[in-house]
Amino acid sequence: MTETYDITIIGGGPAGMFAAFYAGMHNAKTQLLESLSELGGQVNALYPEKTILDVAGLPAINGRDLIKAQREQLTQFPLTIKTGQEVTNVTANEAGFTVTTDAGTTQTTAIIVAIGNGAFAPRPLTVPGAEAATGKQLVYSVPRLADFQDQTVMVAGGGDAAIDQALMLEPVAKSVTLLHRRAQFRGLAHMVDLLHASTVAVKTPYLIREVAPTATGQLKVTLKEVGSQTATAEQIVDKLVVSYGYTSDHHALAGWDIDLAETRNLINVSQTMETSIPGIYAIGDGVTYPGKQPLIATGYGEAPVAVQSIMTQFFPDRRGPMHSTSLTPQS
Repeated sequence: MTETYDITIIGGGPAGMFAAFYAGMHNAKTQLLESLSELGGQVNALYPEKTILDVAGLPAINGRDLIKAQREQLTQFPLTIKTGQEVTNVTANEAGFTVTTDAGTTQTTAIIVAIGNGAFAPRPLTVPGAEAATGKQLVYSVPRLADFQDQTVMVAGGGDAAIDQALMLEPVAKSVTLLHRRAQFRGLAHMVDLLHASTVAVKTPYLIREVAPTATGQLKVTLKEVGSQTATAEQIVDKLVVSYGYTSDHHALAGWDIDLAETRNLINVSQTMETSIPGIYAIGDGVTYPGKQPLIATGYGEAPVAVQSIMTQFFPDRRGPMHSTSLTPQS
């Protein structure tokens, strides 16, 4: 017999995990589906050492600890959590939707899509020598700070992620240089202030023109000054961290029998987080609406809106706890 759920949450990142918790507060029979082997999404896979500052009540917490705390939060309810299962199709029917994964099918009344940017891949450095150095001296994330202990590091990029990584590496690396093609950084003002107050060497406006391994196993990075036809520089580093952002791929949505409306690879939602398909909601970095801010904190706020809307629309006879204080703490 096909298992049936009230709510199916597709995507086990921070927003999806909090949506599952809030669904549990409403006593909704809920399944949480995550294609990766662990919950946590990009935060856990790419930024476990990153310091996160936008969670209310927490002055600072690293990504790994945040996801650990959310996992513990989920244990308060009898939720069904399935990792390593990619959703391959969603089909509408009279009772709601059939959700198909590579492990089988289930039936659900409503769906919350929380897949963030979908399948993610780093924007690659496309200069001579980059491909050969990738995975060696050239990396695209910092999963373990210990791997950079006492090393000479260059971080390339000008957004929040690049600044975060440079500041994160400063206490453990021998030296850190942040390279950007513009004189101004795109990061949050507070983080830029922290950058300029740190010992991180800022090198602007330069682009990487070529990389090549040295006889000592390091990497020679050849730079070109932006706006100059001839000015170049060289720097020898142990590690080059390229932080040019990630490309998003919602190919999974395109393969579904249901066509979700998208803008710039983002799903359009209403003020109740409902998509153009009745019964399918979406939250997190993968959605767009006027004033949307792509923050973890925003996704946390969208989750209760989506769950409450589902319960009101499909289960009006059920009234779950409206406040977290209604819960009895677990011993």
